Amino acid sequence: MGDLQRGASLIELIMSMVIITVAVSGILAVMNLTTSHSADSLIHKQALAIAESLLEEVELMPFTICDPDDPNAASAVTAANCTGGAGGANDESRLPLGPETALSVGGAEGRYFTPSFDNVNDYNGFSMNSGNGGIQNVSGVVITALNSYAATVVVSASGIPAAGTSPAISTAAALGITVTVTGPDNIPIVLEGYRTRFAPNSLP
Repeated sequence: MGDLQRGASLIELIMSMVIITVAVSGILAVMNLTTSHSADSLIHKQALAIAESLLEEVELMPFTICDPDDPNAASAVTAANCTGGAGGANDESRLPLGPETALSVGGAEGRYFTPSFDNVNDYNGFSMNSGNGGIQNVSGVVITALNSYAATVVVSASGIPAAGTSPAISTAAALGITVTVTGPDNIPIVLEGYRTRFAPNSLP
């Protein structure tokens, strides 16, 4: 009877406390890890959403031989048909790719100005970051909640090789688009796409 009423010894109490402490520490570590990864996942998803939106915006732009403001844009079949000829201000294939200057028909271009970016080529070198206003929608409205994100776009002449029964697409008729978005975790999200020209004067 005496044995049944005996309490726990001091050593047993200390061992119990140590075991409980270790168990609680393990649970807290798992909770902290889960919480941190949840935040990382949210950042990753937000960066991916920005990249997808920007890539879609670029891919939906016209891919014309001449600047769309050029009166010859709808009929030109080579850059020589553009106002100013091949290599001129309205030749959308001239290097380096990027927005037109004030020398072009319609004047200088910017994403949020008149005339706005109106060709896939115009987006080469485009960036949004805290130094130039931050992430903005296509109308130029700053999304302040995304101030810690940055986005860049690279557009380059990039032909598509033949695959199976599909014919190759020349560098003159296909552009590669790379969108990179970096969030507060400094882990870049990179999306790539192509914009092809199915006809010489490819207006939407």
